[in-house]
Formats: sequence, C-alpha cells, structure tokens
Amino acid sequence: MKAIGYIKNGPITASDALIEFEAETPEVGARDLLVEVRGIGVNPVDVKVRTNMAPEKGPKVIGYDAAGVVRQIGSEVSKFKVGDEVFYAGDLTRPGTNSELHAVDERIVGKKPKSLGFAEAAGLPLTSITAWELLFDALRIKEGEGKGESLLIIGGAGGVGSILIQLAKKLTGLTVVATASRPETSEWVTKMGADHVINHRESLVDQMKALGLQPRYVASLTATDQHYSAIIELIKPRGHIALIDDPLSLDIKLGKQKALTISWEFMFTRSMFQTDDIEKQHALLNRVSELIDDGMLISTVTNNLGKISAETLKAAHLQQESGTVIGKNVLEGFFN
Repeated sequence: MKAIGYIKNGPITASDALIEFEAETPEVGARDLLVEVRGIGVNPVDVKVRTNMAPEKGPKVIGYDAAGVVRQIGSEVSKFKVGDEVFYAGDLTRPGTNSELHAVDERIVGKKPKSLGFAEAAGLPLTSITAWELLFDALRIKEGEGKGESLLIIGGAGGVGSILIQLAKKLTGLTVVATASRPETSEWVTKMGADHVINHRESLVDQMKALGLQPRYVASLTATDQHYSAIIELIKPRGHIALIDDPLSLDIKLGKQKALTISWEFMFTRSMFQTDDIEKQHALLNRVSELIDDGMLISTVTNNLGKISAETLKAAHLQQESGTVIGKNVLEGFFN
C-alpha cells in the first residue's frame, strides 16, 4: 500500500522531510479495524513527532486523524462491521494514518458523522477527544452545570479551542472567554460561540477585570509558560487549570495559596496505556458525531489542501508550524 512518512527527523524544509513509499498492509489484531483511509487531519502532534522522534527502522508513518471505511475486522470486534464509515484519532504507539490502509483499535473509533464528507470528518477526532476530556475529565465539569461560573480558554482559535468553545457553550452553563490576537481569529472564536474575546498579547488580568469576570476554570492550550503568572493572579481561589501544551517548567507552588488544582490533558493516554476506560473515546466520538448531525456542533475545518501526497502534506506541516492555522487543515485520502 501507499504511505507517507519520514526517514530522518528534522525540519520540514528538508528535501526528504516527508516521502511517499510502499508499505506492508497492517496486521489486524483481535480488536482492530482495518480502515481504508478517505480523509486525514493535521495537528501540532504531527509536527512534534516528525521534528523530534527519529524512526527506529525504515520510514515512520505519522498522522493522528482519519475518516474512512472499514474493510476488515478482527476476531473480537463487536462495535463495527465491514462497510461502516468511521472516524478516529489513532494511537501514538502505532503507525499513523498517512497511508492507504490503517489498523486501529475499535475502542477508540466512532461512527463518522453522516452529514460530513470524509475529509471534513477527519478534522474532528483528535481535537474533539482532547476538548471533551479536558472539559469533562480534567476540569471535572458536568453537563448542564457551570451556570454563574466562567471558563477562560487561552488559544481559542486553534483546533482544540474551536471545539472546546462549542462543547462548553452547548453542553454546560459556563460563560466562555476565549483569547485571540488577530481580527480573523477573533471573528472565528466568536463564530464558534465565545461570549467574550480578549487579546492574549495584552494583559489578561486587566481584560478579565474589565469584563467583571474571575474564572473558576482555565484551559491553557498554548504558551502556558508565558501566561502562567497571569492565570494564577486572575483565577478564583480553589479554581482549576487544565493544560495541553509543553511548558519547559511550571512552578505549581504558585497555586498553593489559592488551593488551585492543575491537570494535564493528553488524549493518547487511554490508548498508550490501554486504560480500563479506553472505550470512553468510542462513546464520546459517537456523541460528537450525533451532535454534528443534529446541528449542535459545527465543523472546525477551514482548509482542505487536496489529495494527500508528500507535497500537500509538507504544505500542511508548514502551515501548522507557522502557528497561524485557524481551526483545522485536512486532506483527502489516497482513495479519493
């Protein structure tokens, strides 16, 4: 089968940063689906892995978002059948989705939204899982609750922020404040449903005071180390911070006087460690699919870069590295 990967980690500008090659068809485990990939999404994790993780042997295939059609099922599969249309974010410990065929554990797979094409559906899984787990698992907010409290989302215009804003507005009573620094990103987070937009290049503390809001919850999706002192100052006592990025250092003692809780969200944890509750990702993806088809959530895809190839995938990685992507970039699969 065709696949796209890399043979040496490094910059995307290298001539062999991403190459197309022939790979073996994946082996299908007892709980696995073999999926014909019809669409993929591109995320910051793709860039991080390609830049920092050297292949152990042969080209390394990355890609952590896909939508496609089930072509084969393992002996113990119970949730899907051949011909089903699915979407999912994959597993960091297994080969990625930038290939014609991909094997994935059924317990982290959901039914593709009927109202979306494959490429557009592929823009949702990783960010939806991250946002859902951050809101309901890490911050421990319950559906229907949160009225009278506010959530500050730092980095609201990216893929995770775009779906997190929607989940918070549609499924909780929270007032949502999202940060954005450009006119186009401010317009985007407003479209996603944010109640207020503030500029993360200016004082977060002053802007929140001007709104008359002191958040109990903060979701820091980017540049946590730059905004950490401001977060500590502006958050309510006994508040809760959840983050997904990789600050070089984080002094949690600064949160002691306010008795703050600090949580990490990493959507690959359940698949990496085969946790007892791994099937929660199957359930939440099915719920997101239903919410999309019911019109309660909207697509966060802003750019379809065409059919996947080494060149189009390089272009997607370049855009991701620029730090200016709004929402999600996607590509059509090899079979389209």
